[in-house]
Amino acid sequence: MGIFHVMILFGLVPLLEVGIVGAGSPLVFNVLNFGAKGNGVADDTQIEGTVIAPNDPRKWRGIDPTLWLQFESVSKLNVSGSGEINGRGQNWWKQSCKISPKAAIKFADCSDLWVTNLRSVDSQQFHISILNSQRVTISNLKIVAPGLSPNTDGIHIQNSQHVRVEKSVIGTGDDCISIGTSVYDVHIEQIACGPGHGISIGSLGKYGTEATVEDVFVRFSNFYETTNGVRIKTWQGGKGFARGISFEHCNFTNVDNPIIIDQYYCDGVPGKCKNQKNTIRVSNVTYSNLQGTSRTPAAISLNCSQSVPCNLLQFDMVNLISSDHKINPQAYCINAHGNAKGFINPKISCLQ
Repeated sequence: MGIFHVMILFGLVPLLEVGIVGAGSPLVFNVLNFGAKGNGVADDTQIEGTVIAPNDPRKWRGIDPTLWLQFESVSKLNVSGSGEINGRGQNWWKQSCKISPKAAIKFADCSDLWVTNLRSVDSQQFHISILNSQRVTISNLKIVAPGLSPNTDGIHIQNSQHVRVEKSVIGTGDDCISIGTSVYDVHIEQIACGPGHGISIGSLGKYGTEATVEDVFVRFSNFYETTNGVRIKTWQGGKGFARGISFEHCNFTNVDNPIIIDQYYCDGVPGKCKNQKNTIRVSNVTYSNLQGTSRTPAAISLNCSQSVPCNLLQFDMVNLISSDHKINPQAYCINAHGNAKGFINPKISCLQ
């Protein structure tokens, strides 16, 4: 494709249904037929609409269910608007996640991408997926799904570099933001997360695969009644590294696990996965100016591999208290190495 500078605006006008009508027959709207030029000069923002998906998964029969809205191999793309993208995922959530679409909106092989001011509701699975892309800015989004909706990650980033996510409200049934493999230089700031599973690096290394994550910064964000706060999760048997990660100036309100490293991740099924020696190496992780309340005793959980320790874990000014006076927050460690300075509560006496 050539270089385009197209702004696609989803405004508050009568609903536009984008999806499938009839088995094997896709409903396609070509914006060029509605006056768009895509030449980098003309104003293409008059093509407006609120986009909704068909609510019956059977309409995807015979068609790739992993795709709904996709932008591929586009440079200098600006997607913005004041309307709503509604995946109507309720009927998808009743099925196995293995046959559900992967993302309501997917950006693949894009560069110099801006996604701003959108509202995404009830995605079939991931709301927004960023793949194989560079120089991406995501800002001022509202992403909403019920707390029990499966795999409805707000924003998933993978095989991408130089990404900024900021000033957004995300409440879903899974990670507010998840970071996959081959990711470098990601800045996440001013996120309101909840409900959901927090902001996660991973999961990484499933089926013994190699993963690399480096230079990820999460700052000035708030977590409300999430199952996790800031999390790094890896599978046993993986290869590669997660390093140069910083969590700074974050607040937690009634969060189950405010700070957690889990190198025994196994789709949440204890005992399902066998112990293995290989693992993703976790190192150079900073936790600075973090505070709030934990609703479980596990305020800090550093469950590192027994064969490959987590190294250079740095704690500076951490204060996590209980949201229930009957609970005494604790720090738990397995093979975690690093140091702590400043005021630290609870004490991390298990840090080596």
